[in-house]
Amino acid sequence: MTGRPTSSATSPPSPEEGPSNTGPLDGVVVVSLEQAVAVPYATRLLADLGARVIKVERPGVGDFARHYDSSCGSVSSYFAWTNVGKESLTLDIKAPEAREVLNRLAARADVLLCNLSPGVWERLALDLPSSLVVGELSGYGADGPYSGRKAFDALVQSEAGLVSLTGEGDVVARAGISVADIAAGVQLQSAVLAALLQRGRTGRGCSLRLSLFEALAEWMHQPLLYAAGTGASAPRTGAHHPSIAPYGPVPCADGSVHLAVQNDGQWQRLSALAGIPADPRFATVSSRVSHRDALQALLAEAFASFSCADLLAALDAADVPAALTRPITDLGAHPQLAARSRWVDVEVPDGSARMLRPPVDGFSWSPGAVPSLGAHNDHVLHWIGYSAEDVAELRARSVL
Repeated sequence: MTGRPTSSATSPPSPEEGPSNTGPLDGVVVVSLEQAVAVPYATRLLADLGARVIKVERPGVGDFARHYDSSCGSVSSYFAWTNVGKESLTLDIKAPEAREVLNRLAARADVLLCNLSPGVWERLALDLPSSLVVGELSGYGADGPYSGRKAFDALVQSEAGLVSLTGEGDVVARAGISVADIAAGVQLQSAVLAALLQRGRTGRGCSLRLSLFEALAEWMHQPLLYAAGTGASAPRTGAHHPSIAPYGPVPCADGSVHLAVQNDGQWQRLSALAGIPADPRFATVSSRVSHRDALQALLAEAFASFSCADLLAALDAADVPAALTRPITDLGAHPQLAARSRWVDVEVPDGSARMLRPPVDGFSWSPGAVPSLGAHNDHVLHWIGYSAEDVAELRARSVL
């Protein structure tokens, strides 16, 4: 390899890159040594805002989340969700030649992120420019008694107390989505945006450190404060609210409707609709919580003959907050999402998947493809100055 930039650096984008975004982060380059969900979700959010995201994956197998299932073409639902619009570069970061590739990427990047393993930047010993925003996600943080422990979403949910609060009665449950990963991804994206804003004022980058555990612990503040103030954790109440009632599902003839009654006016209107006379057991929020079972029985009796649609219409007319309790299989046909044109078909390896647009409107957005493994090797390496001969040599050495 020559090790020198060549004219190939100006080669046009590969057709596999998909449409180019022109959002507020247009021109920002993010290089991410990432896998699973948390950091890939953060970089997906940055890509949605127009950043160019180059995802560095292991040769041959790639991000292990590619293979969780095969519900989106030949990749998993997790991978398709978190990797829209990215470029995939395969690189064996343990190979000696990989250090030069990473240094060249860092020299042209604005943001460098990683969640492969703690201390990866120290081991790689890259020559990082002072203007670079560098971020690393770990499980529990770089020090402390848990620093060396494995940390996956369900484990962090357990350690942070979320599992203990989720479920009903004696049965505990993991939250139905990867909430620790999502919490960390959102926090990391926010920190990167703040760091880029700071760099715009000072010209200097910074080093960001984040852990899955502390990201979810931040989201657990309210139940922690409740427990500290009352001396006990909130009880597990299934789909019902532990400290507000009626606030949960009520059965009717063909399913259930979820109530969210939060003040006296709403309660008075609901009790009138249900034909529940004045009763001291239900006079206040706290007394309704104390007599939740009796209250639920009365509501179930009152609405047993209603269809879900009729009950929801009656509650809407009475100005009582409520919603249908829908299965996830119904979300794709939700009338609100259809009316607002939120769905778009996204190209995935060996197929396409119907996905939602970003929830915040106001910026230009068009979906790039979910990349196949190593789809952008040549393009990215030419962009950082490698000739075709250099790339062929890297392939021959199994660096790519």
